[in-house]
Amino acid sequence: MLEKFINRAQRKLLIRLLAENFASQGPWYGIAIVAMVVVACMTSASAWIMRDIVNASVVSKDIDRVFLVAGAVALIFAVKGIATYVQSIFLSKAGNNIIARTQTRLFNQVLKQGIGFHSKYPSSELLMRITSNAQAARAVIDLVVTSFVRDALSLIGLVAVMVVQQPMLSLMAAVIGPCSILGVRVLTKKVRKIMEQELASLGMIIQNVQETATGIKVVKAFGLEPYMRQRMDKYVGDVEKRANSIARLEAASSPVMETLSGFAIAGVVAISGVWVLQEGNTPGELMSFITALLLAYEPAKRLARMRISLESGIIGVRMMYELADHPIDLKEVENAIELRAGAGEVKFEKVSFSYSPGHKLFDQLDLAFPAGKTTALVGASGGGKSSIINLIMRLYDPEQGSVSIDGIDIKQVTFRSLRARMAYVGQDTFLFSGTVKHNIALGREGATEDEIIEAAKAANAHDFIVRLPNGYNTPVGENGGNLSGGQKQRITIARAMLRKADILILDEATSALDSESEALIQEALARLTRGKTTIMIAHRLSSIAAADNIIVMEEGRALEQGSQSELLSREGAFRRLYELQLLPPAEAVT
Repeated sequence: MLEKFINRAQRKLLIRLLAENFASQGPWYGIAIVAMVVVACMTSASAWIMRDIVNASVVSKDIDRVFLVAGAVALIFAVKGIATYVQSIFLSKAGNNIIARTQTRLFNQVLKQGIGFHSKYPSSELLMRITSNAQAARAVIDLVVTSFVRDALSLIGLVAVMVVQQPMLSLMAAVIGPCSILGVRVLTKKVRKIMEQELASLGMIIQNVQETATGIKVVKAFGLEPYMRQRMDKYVGDVEKRANSIARLEAASSPVMETLSGFAIAGVVAISGVWVLQEGNTPGELMSFITALLLAYEPAKRLARMRISLESGIIGVRMMYELADHPIDLKEVENAIELRAGAGEVKFEKVSFSYSPGHKLFDQLDLAFPAGKTTALVGASGGGKSSIINLIMRLYDPEQGSVSIDGIDIKQVTFRSLRARMAYVGQDTFLFSGTVKHNIALGREGATEDEIIEAAKAANAHDFIVRLPNGYNTPVGENGGNLSGGQKQRITIARAMLRKADILILDEATSALDSESEALIQEALARLTRGKTTIMIAHRLSSIAAADNIIVMEEGRALEQGSQSELLSREGAFRRLYELQLLPPAEAVT
């Protein structure tokens, strides 16, 4: 039966959707389906009993029979009402659970993905797929269940009543079905493309709102409100236009059904009137037939429009499975081992790596980061400094060679144990929604309040925290919007200190700060890095004076390395950088 409604690819999606969700929601759907069968039976019974109502009150004029029929009518509609309630409750219970399970599944899939995946899929698109596509999955299942159970059974039962009461008239009414299906089939071909465009426009609306909220300072500073408003008006207008197109296509099936049904019912009434008045048929049989015909109209119309609704919903289901089935680039190997505590020596051996085919960044790169020492990575942008950090944190895997910690290839260890050995402080100070205490506590699960305060003191953050309106319980706002740049950075350092990891990664941790904030943070970092393997990226050479080792990177190659005094003692890339940044221009020297 599905072949008549959707193509093979859509049918495979639908079968998969039903198989996965019926397995988990079987009991609830089972109860709902039983209730729908009862509704369908009671609908047919309500048409059938019209014969007895008319014959008892008009033909036989038997008052006892009239009361008996009245009681039966009350019972039929009471049972139908209860069954409808049960159907609605358990369909909702199953549907809501499907949405919750689907959203959790999609979110977990997103969490497993590497950084490359998030570069490909903007956050607005992920948001739409996790929310609206999960809703689409529930809507499609509800549509299939109600159409193929309640509506189909109701229609079958009512047609049976019609055939039993008036076989010839039923044959005439049967002409409606094929004609209406042909009309609706033309409409459904236009729905799919419009629906895909509408979902794309919805994603652009979400993206525009996110960009406005995130970059509100830039929007205000550059007077971009008219531009953002104009862009939003376009996206909203596109969605409205396509939604209206879909609504017109869905509504177009109603006139087809209404017109054909009107002609059929008018013809049936005319012919049946002749048969009752001239051929001696009972009015009860006629009334039962007409009632069944009229009641059959709604389920028949819903079934005729089902393909249009299914065509809209299946687009969301396809997008949902595209995300759910997206291959995970970074996986733990089978039987991955735990990375135990150790000295913290990090090595690159013959590492080759590229972000895109044909554009190799590293080619047979060898590097060593001594345990317990601070190594600084310097050089022009694009030299590979951030990529080295990404490989150490295993946000990407090298194409060849290995990255090892204490002699163990990090590909062979669990993600959890690898990340437990590391603490990270970046230039983009990201804070989560919640309080100051909550953000520091994320550094290590189960940390006590005393440990949180101790970490804040070590990060030179305690003094400003206690001056906040609610101290450690003060909300930080969206991404720390209630705090200054220096305050946010000190909270991220406190989070790293609380972690007590033996490998520390600093990515421009003092960039874009005023002198006072930088001094406080440098003092905190000196405590944080003491005795730890520290790998730091720095563009300002003043921040790496105490580094034990400095590596100058250029176009994916380590040009030179050594201590600051060693590198300054000879002509080379580091000395040129040093002179450009720290020595005054020649013409300014008197």
